[in-house]
Amino acid sequence: MENAPEPIIETNDAATGDQGDPVFSLDTSRGLTQWLAQRNISLAFTTYQVGKLFFIGSKPDGKLWVFNRNVGRCLGMAASDNGLWVTSDVQVHRYENALPENQKTKEGYDAVYVPQVSYFTGDLDIHDIAVPDSGQPTFVNTLFNCLGTLSVTHSFIPLWRPDFISRLAAEDRCHLNGLALVDGKPGYVTAVSNSDTFDGWRDQRLNGGIVIDVRTNDIVCEGLSMPHSPRWHDDRLWLHNSGTGEFGYVDLTSGKFEGLCFCPGYLRGLSFVDGFAVMGLSKPRDNKTFSGLALDDALTTRKMEPRCGLYIVDLKSGDVIHSLTMDGVVSELYDVAVLADIKQPVLLGPNSPELRTTVSIGEIAN
Repeated sequence: MENAPEPIIETNDAATGDQGDPVFSLDTSRGLTQWLAQRNISLAFTTYQVGKLFFIGSKPDGKLWVFNRNVGRCLGMAASDNGLWVTSDVQVHRYENALPENQKTKEGYDAVYVPQVSYFTGDLDIHDIAVPDSGQPTFVNTLFNCLGTLSVTHSFIPLWRPDFISRLAAEDRCHLNGLALVDGKPGYVTAVSNSDTFDGWRDQRLNGGIVIDVRTNDIVCEGLSMPHSPRWHDDRLWLHNSGTGEFGYVDLTSGKFEGLCFCPGYLRGLSFVDGFAVMGLSKPRDNKTFSGLALDDALTTRKMEPRCGLYIVDLKSGDVIHSLTMDGVVSELYDVAVLADIKQPVLLGPNSPELRTTVSIGEIAN
């Protein structure tokens, strides 16, 4: 691992270009590094905007560990067993941690994610991806308005689509985007609308968002604004009402969304550790898709500018206990994952020279 790339930034100082403008800068709340170290975790997040996967962790000297790798237009990500599933432009990648348990490289890395399998899917605009108990990845095929899985002979295999979608068509009709597993199986999905026409979701961005129970096809919550990242945690369905900047949960009895806190950004990506939620914030793009949302008014009322980064929220109080903010070339995130029992992970790309000498030997199944 002698030639492993250095992290993009090791401190909270900005990287600057020729004109002195920040190319990338990262800042954290006081104590975030210690918070990660105490829990023996690191965080992973994707930014499709610049096609990178980031790792945030802690080094033995108490400083922040930051690592990035180009992986293409990455959105959905799922930590599973000893590896990571990551979506990209026209592929879905499986990375496996090549290090034996409780071992480190001489550089101090305690996880080395190596590319093992890539499925070529074509551009399906895949958003969330999750791994059910079956072990077969399930992803949100946003272009075709359905849930799908991987195939060695086809671009994808459709598994489910909403009742209001009349047929499979590459038309992004409802902007299906989020997937929550319940008891190891697909449980809930989010969509920006219940439109069944080409690109029809764009006309319902303000309050057409819905949550669907995959098992019954029932719409269990509606009236949302561009909802994302549904996750089932502690017997509760959490999600982002992204168009309003609210993080909260769905009361499945009343069908109402209950906001827990406001965050100054367009929310996407959600994971949990202990009694805390880790979520991603993006700066809304200055275009028709993101303009005119309630988030704009909320930021103006609070006299705040939108932020890009990660917030860590106490699930009991709704308080933000830690943050990581970024400026410069990175302004949009999509997914977030917690990597348990890992502090300094790295990831090799398909062209990394280290792959020549990174070899693992499996056991023959009985």
